[in-house]
Amino acid sequence: MRRNVVINWGVSSFFGWGVYGLNLALAWANDPEVGLVCGLPVNPSNLAIDPVRFRTLHPFLQNSAALDAVLKDKEGQALTVRGPMLACLDREFRIIVSQGVKMSGQPTLGVTFFETAVLDEAAVRNAASYPLIITGSTWNERVLRAYGLTNVRTILQGADPSLFHPAPRPEPASDRFVVFSGGKLEHRKGQDIALVAFRRFAERRPDALLVAAWHSPWPAYARSIDKTGLAAPVAFTDKGELDSAAWAAANGVPADKFLDAGRTPNAFMPHLYRQADVALFPNRCEGGTNLVAMECMACGVPVILSANTGHLDLIEEDNCFALTNQRPVTNEPGAAGHGAAEGWGESDVDEVVELLERAYAHREEARARGARGARALSRLTWTATAAQVKDAVLSCC
Repeated sequence: MRRNVVINWGVSSFFGWGVYGLNLALAWANDPEVGLVCGLPVNPSNLAIDPVRFRTLHPFLQNSAALDAVLKDKEGQALTVRGPMLACLDREFRIIVSQGVKMSGQPTLGVTFFETAVLDEAAVRNAASYPLIITGSTWNERVLRAYGLTNVRTILQGADPSLFHPAPRPEPASDRFVVFSGGKLEHRKGQDIALVAFRRFAERRPDALLVAAWHSPWPAYARSIDKTGLAAPVAFTDKGELDSAAWAAANGVPADKFLDAGRTPNAFMPHLYRQADVALFPNRCEGGTNLVAMECMACGVPVILSANTGHLDLIEEDNCFALTNQRPVTNEPGAAGHGAAEGWGESDVDEVVELLERAYAHREEARARGARGARALSRLTWTATAAQVKDAVLSCC
């Protein structure tokens, strides 16, 4: 009998959780044992996929619409859905409410990408209540096991190899040395470190160009980056939207050295990635493995990665440029509501500049590291992720 598996997070081509859900839906579309149902409204205009694959999602869309109709009549109530549920958990390991309804399944499995190594008693108690918690990194799993929890399994995210793979640069090729920086703008992602380091690098290298893909559906998160004082305050438009170009200019990066990539759907990102000479991720913390970094690596782009938290699942010998000088983060007093940002890492701006220079001066070495990164990421596909999630679900049913 085919089991419908409900999720309580959105499905989209424009943000990380949405891409996770979309790829589960695609992987299970023709699976005889499991199918996906979304507990949030699915807007087809937010699904940037080809018509053939979109057609395979019709049952998913119909079942999700039917659940949406039920949830609209249950606002403020609790609902137990028939069959298993993959529940996105909040920072206290509670089920995130979907459309004003607290859903649970039979059984409910937790899914989490959390960002602190310090858990309070309530969080540990809540985490222990699930038959299984799926984490997005071995760092997350180690934290939970350090608190005595054994109902834990790490399943890494993937990259779609039909999209994200080594290929020639799109023509016409840029005559600039392109540095790519991606991920929603926030303190945790460390774009202030990237911007300050790029400014110093670009002062030495007049052909440098920073291409930034920092937009997300939650622009207010960007204000969190101001707490470090490392960079000038983030700029916003009159409509409250992120103004990346104005922020770059305020930090001394001229307009001819900066390009805002805008809101780009996931399926279009490979063309952007492949135009980069190096991708820069000095992130302070990743509860998962950093989907954008994974996709860059899968495309063969040399990447500079901070050697902390979830990034450690990606770093192998010479498959990237690793930022190994990691200091404790002391300017995040409210990290995930649990005190200091325990386990986070503050990358050194000097080391970032040094590795940018190394990638610039030693192009063959950088390309070799990119090729090794692509080989490593070829093992991490959404098909493999979906198969492991399916196994986790069926093992608990």
